Amino acid sequence: MKKTVHVVPHSHWDREWYFTTSRSKIYLMNNLKKIIKLLKDNNGYDRYTLDGQASLLDDYLAWCPEDKEVIKELVQEGKLIIGPWYTQTDQMVISGESIVRNMLYGMNISEEFGGYMNVGYVPDSFGQSAAMPQIYKEFGIDDTLFWRGVSDDDVQHSEFKWRGEDGSVVNAYQIQSGYYIGGDIPEDEDELKEYLRKEPYSRIWPKSTTNQVVFPNGFDQAPARENLVELLERMRKNYQDEYDFQISTYIDYIKAIKEQHPELEEVAGELLNGKLMRIHKSIFSSRSDLKKLNTQVQNYLVNVLEPLLSLSWNLGFDYPVEIIKEIWKLMFENAAHDSIGSCVSDTTNEDVYLRYKKARDLAENLAELKMREIVMHLNCNETITATAFNLSGRHKKGIVETEFYVPQLDFAIKDEAGNEYVYTITSYEDQTDYILGQGNVLDSARDTYKPEKVYKVAIAIAFDNLPTFGYKNFYLDLSHDSHHKQEVGSYQVIENEFYSILVNSNNTLDILDKESGKLYKNQAVLQENGDDGDSFNYSPPRKDLITESSEFTPEVQVTGSDIIQNMTLTYEFMVPENLENRAKGLRNSKLPVRLTVTLKSGSPVIEFGFTVDNRFVDSHRMCVLFNSEIASKFSKADHQFGSIKRPVVREEMKLWEKEPEKWNEVPIAIETCQSYVTLDNEDRGVAVIPKGVREYEIIGDDFDKIRLTLFRTYGYMGRENLLYRPGRASGETVITTPDAQCHKVMNFEFSAIYYQGDMNSYKLATVVSNYLKDVQVYQYSDYLNTRLRFTQFDVKKYLPMEYSIFSIDGDGVLSVVKKAEKKDGYIIRLFNGDYKNTNNISISFYNKPTVIELVDLKEDTKQVVNPQKMVLSELGHNKFITLYVEF
Repeated sequence: MKKTVHVVPHSHWDREWYFTTSRSKIYLMNNLKKIIKLLKDNNGYDRYTLDGQASLLDDYLAWCPEDKEVIKELVQEGKLIIGPWYTQTDQMVISGESIVRNMLYGMNISEEFGGYMNVGYVPDSFGQSAAMPQIYKEFGIDDTLFWRGVSDDDVQHSEFKWRGEDGSVVNAYQIQSGYYIGGDIPEDEDELKEYLRKEPYSRIWPKSTTNQVVFPNGFDQAPARENLVELLERMRKNYQDEYDFQISTYIDYIKAIKEQHPELEEVAGELLNGKLMRIHKSIFSSRSDLKKLNTQVQNYLVNVLEPLLSLSWNLGFDYPVEIIKEIWKLMFENAAHDSIGSCVSDTTNEDVYLRYKKARDLAENLAELKMREIVMHLNCNETITATAFNLSGRHKKGIVETEFYVPQLDFAIKDEAGNEYVYTITSYEDQTDYILGQGNVLDSARDTYKPEKVYKVAIAIAFDNLPTFGYKNFYLDLSHDSHHKQEVGSYQVIENEFYSILVNSNNTLDILDKESGKLYKNQAVLQENGDDGDSFNYSPPRKDLITESSEFTPEVQVTGSDIIQNMTLTYEFMVPENLENRAKGLRNSKLPVRLTVTLKSGSPVIEFGFTVDNRFVDSHRMCVLFNSEIASKFSKADHQFGSIKRPVVREEMKLWEKEPEKWNEVPIAIETCQSYVTLDNEDRGVAVIPKGVREYEIIGDDFDKIRLTLFRTYGYMGRENLLYRPGRASGETVITTPDAQCHKVMNFEFSAIYYQGDMNSYKLATVVSNYLKDVQVYQYSDYLNTRLRFTQFDVKKYLPMEYSIFSIDGDGVLSVVKKAEKKDGYIIRLFNGDYKNTNNISISFYNKPTVIELVDLKEDTKQVVNPQKMVLSELGHNKFITLYVEF
């Protein structure tokens, strides 16, 4: 049967890679101007797909604003195809809220020009998340077109159905052999005659379920093929009995397939098969220092800043929408697959870092301002106040760590009713000169409190029953004392109600779970080994040398009080300086390491801090191991909007073992998560919560150990013939990346929970979510209102000492609370975090809303409801729900 070839002019436009964004923008300006001219000339070149990312329009129009109207015309005429994304996002490392907002911003920008490509177009993302089908469907997208993640072992055709983890199904169209296959049409007539009868077309086009095939004409950062119309005329003559050529779009290609109603195969879950194309399975830990920043800033945006702004807005203050857009756009630029993968040059990673820094600085300072606005308006006349903001949607109690500037080290923390709350100061320093020596006093005649001394203290406070999604005010009484002082322990053990932790004779930790009586031996083992990989892949050296903390006797220090206890283990590892010495078995470099362990009263979470002086070692990896003593075939972890179960050994491994030469990558089981990974059975479980690098692997003879990656280092953007990735390099072999050796002191945090029952009965997802939604404490006093906080005039005090908007009852995880994009109300999103379990979720509003709607991810209305207490019954596995609320 004669095939219709949909020739799709496009360019896959990496905003940065081995080059910087600045270089990319210069060439975008040059190339897009030529594309606009081609589309306007009406010479048959009448379609161009702008890589599915609207950020390119922002970049271009910043320098060429005169072309805005002509771009609108071309979009409205269907000639220039834009959207639906803002940037070409990664799907595995990036959070669900980041993915959702990326597409929402892309769609909204595209609509200003006339519309967007209603296809989940991701030509180069390193694998496909199992959450995407539901996300696509909630955006009104039924079709996705991608390249990486599926091989001929999964499906036999280039079109198939894809079932997500929640059960949502979309139509999937795989760009066989990549988005660049039609970018090299030969000009030579003899070569052109044989071009389409050779590889890859002779192999991939017969896999189509219909007579419709796609021919993407373009490649990375490519200019438009200006003689494409003439080339196609020549191809029509050469292949007149085989192919019918037409300049087309992905939309038209998909429509043509659907019109023939082919019967499609189905695949399910996350798509991470690296047989025919690389997915760079261990890219999750490249440039671990930047991955930590991504984790921190993402969490701060959705767990602190946007909920705080929503609370502030509910109290009558403004919601600075444009600042939020700027912050998210910075994050979207870093979420692009190469940028978040850190498989870029050192110079480019400098730009990535600066965007994280700017996003973090904007977010933290905006949050500080909003907390200050609220606190200054509290109807309170106390000299020194401390207001606790609980943005979790559930009542909270427990130990909160923060910083205060106080005039003395012994005082009492009280609430409005006079109840005292105990605290422990864990460290302090005299900052009298810094704080009191500052100027900028707006009203010198005003009688203000000015202490004689000011100490900056790290303080842990035992709060009780903090209101849900709201705040409660406290104050410092300098005439009383609720200080539980920290002491130095004489034994190498710390404990609380849940655990007793001691240093054992193997120089590791034994952890007694007091709830079950189970003793977990040799926990939190630090492991160092070589990394022969590059910016795309971790790969073990062919001659490795593994070093563990059990080989060294640590210096141990224990401090604490009855509310918080800390244990510090200081090790001096001896490891190979580089890969050459590692191959020789030579440990010739010191690697100082410090592990801190913290237990807080009332908390089932063990908190760990890891510090390493990495200035003198090259090309290596450090991990931490937790032994669950649960022989496992599967791990469970969270991904976007729910939990997922993964085999500890990928099923594809059997296929690789039979024919390794056919695989681009070894199908390793190094995985990623959003906030936790766990091994459990009906009786008990162990969960690890990464706060930096979110990469893990299940290891051990019985696959009972969780190995969390802390960091890895390497010296080249791309290398050839790796054990885990044979053959060619993925990146540029001539580009060295000395910054990726991370020769500096680095700090990483992670936590662990040893629980009873399985993850569902324990409600692990809810426990972890609430734990990560840190209580924010804002201290206020006149003597701080100088350069430390910027001076402000006094305001009217009218807000109550305690306030709440809503509470979440039952099961379910609060994903985000924010202002709606186009309406004057709030968006509240929740999801089922259990594994294969139905949740019942209800929300109680303290002030009755005037409007409640169920909306989709475009925030368009699906259903109108209006009870004061809204019950969301039977929220299934991995399902999320989005509410629009007005008060």
